Order: sequence, then structure tokens, then C-alpha cells
Amino acid sequence: MLREEEMARLDLEREERTGFPEVVFCEGKPDGVLPGICERLYEKHGTVLGTRASAGQYALVRESFAEKYGSAVAEKLVYDGISRILRFSGEDRPRTGRVAVVCAGTSDVPVAEEAAQTAEFFGTSCERFYDVGVSGLHRLLSVIDRIREANCVIAVAGMEGALVSVLGGLVRNPVIAVPTSVGYGVGAGGQAALHAMLSSCANGIAVVNIDNGYGAGYLATQINRLAAGDGGREER
Repeated sequence: MLREEEMARLDLEREERTGFPEVVFCEGKPDGVLPGICERLYEKHGTVLGTRASAGQYALVRESFAEKYGSAVAEKLVYDGISRILRFSGEDRPRTGRVAVVCAGTSDVPVAEEAAQTAEFFGTSCERFYDVGVSGLHRLLSVIDRIREANCVIAVAGMEGALVSVLGGLVRNPVIAVPTSVGYGVGAGGQAALHAMLSSCANGIAVVNIDNGYGAGYLATQINRLAAGDGGREER
């Protein structure tokens, strides 16, 4: 049988190189391995961020934290069932700058929340604008002035992904496009939205993978840190 250390070789120096600690992709992790990974990250950084976690995995990690560190520590481990994010951040970190997280429909909210909560975990201030898809363009236009104030925009959309092209023509700051797997048959699990975003005639758009809210939140934080003038490094 494989030992934990043979399955998970943690990169505990990643934050020193990149400004971001290693994050745990929880989906598919064996129950016997995930708690140990989270414990090692907590002991190194005092923080843990896990994406695509199930409620069962959260319960498992929380029980392990309670046994090893006590109930007071375990209570600070929290789980959000919408974004499927598991996190331990101790005291709330100060948040800087401003990122607008925009999604087309309510069905896109889980991916948008993964992006927003990732960015917030890394110290970015986010403002959410949900259910403003182009089938009711007036909804987007009613908040566009506030969206324009952000250092960058995360745009999350399924179906044909038209929201991204519209936003690209309305704002001057970078747009991070996130296609989602929301949609009917020919949407092909997000492929239609992905191809539309990659083919957009609007400028200033970068596209991450289908349903990759985490990747968008990470990139938005990098842009936000640069806009804040800290060179991507937090003060120590």
C-alpha cells in the first residue's frame, strides 16, 4: 500500500517563489491522504485553501483538525457548499484593491463564487455582480459604472458566453473569462462558451479553462496586486 508521502509531495516553498501558497484540489483525493495534506499546509503557513471539496471531505478534515489541534482551531476551518471551497485562514486577512466578479446567470454562481472566494482568500477585495447576462442587457448596463472601477473583471458565463464579449467592449481593464459547463446539448459541457470566448472580437480578454474559477481568482489577484503597486509580494 502506498504511504501518504508517496502520494503527496507538498511544495511548501511555493509561496516564497510565487507569492501564493500551495492550494489543495480536493476532488479525488483519498480519505486517508487529504487530512494529512491540510495539516501540513496549516503547520507551514497557518492557512489552508481547498477547492472542489465535498461536505464529507470537510467533515473528515475538521475531525482530524479537532483531534490534532483542538476544537477551537477546528472551528476556524470553514466550508462553503456553493463554491465547494474548504478553507482555514485564522484571522481574516486585510483585503486590498478591487476586482469585479460578474456572472451571466444564477447557474454560473458556483464557479463565480469559487473565483471570488479564491481571490478573497489571497487578500483581494471583490465586488459581486450576479445574474446580469445579455438576455437582459439592461441588468448589466445598470451596474457597468461600478464594474469599470475595478482593477480587473472576472466574467463567468455558460451557454454561448456572450457576456464576455460585451464586457470586453465596455471596460478598460483586463477581463478574465471563465466559461462554465452550464447549457443545453450543443453547449457541449462548456465547449461552446470556451470557443466563443477564445474567438471574441473584443480586446483585453484572457480565457481560463472551463469551470476554472480558482484559476481566474488567482490571476485576478496577481493583476490586482500589481495595480496596487506591491509587485505581487505581500509585506512580511
